[in-house]
Amino acid sequence: MKGISDLIYAFVLEDDGVTAIEYGLLAALIAVAIIVGATAVGGNLNLIFTNIGNWFGGIAVP
Repeated sequence: MKGISDLIYAFVLEDDGVTAIEYGLLAALIAVAIIVGATAVGGNLNLIFTNIGNWFGGIAVP
């Protein structure tokens, strides 16, 4: 019976899977932050270039 309790104790102390899950969650959180940031910046850049294009559109080019 001593062997089974040692195996159970070793299984409880095992934390490799937990670390992998933590890294996976961290990577997912970083990916979401990058997507949100890129979307916000992309929308603002689109507005800026639209305004610049409209401004140049009012200028007569020979």
